[in-house]
Amino acid sequence: MTSKVTYLGDLRTSSIHIQSGSELISDAPTDNNGKGEAFSPTDTVANALASCMMTIMGIKSRDMNVEISGSTASVVKVMQAEPRRIGAIEIIFDMNVMTDEKSILILERAAMTCPVFLSLNPEIDKKITFNWK
Repeated sequence: MTSKVTYLGDLRTSSIHIQSGSELISDAPTDNNGKGEAFSPTDTVANALASCMMTIMGIKSRDMNVEISGSTASVVKVMQAEPRRIGAIEIIFDMNVMTDEKSILILERAAMTCPVFLSLNPEIDKKITFNWK
C-alpha cells in the first residue's frame, strides 16, 4: 500500500504515506465549495509534476556532478470548466546553476521523461520554461 486517505469532513482529507508516515492534507478549492486552506487534489497533481521533474533532474545532475540545489519551480494550475479538470499546468524552473549548453540540454530532456509527465493526460497543456543562471 502506498498511502491511506481519510475523509475528515468539510471537504478535507488526510493522506498518510505508509512508508514514511508523513501526512498531506487536502482541501477543496474555494471555486469548488471548499475553504482553500490546503493543497487541493488538483494542486497536488500540478505540484507533483514539478517535483517529479526536479527529482529526475536531481538524479541526472548528480550523475553529471552538476549541483542544482537551490533551484526552484513556480507552478500554475489552470482549471477547465466542462468537464471540470486540469486544462493546463505551467511551470517555470529557475535553475540555480551555471553549466554548459550540453548539460542544460541533457537536464531539460531528462525532466521531460519524469513518470508524472508521462502519466498525465496528453490533453493537459504542459507549458514548461527553464531559466538557467
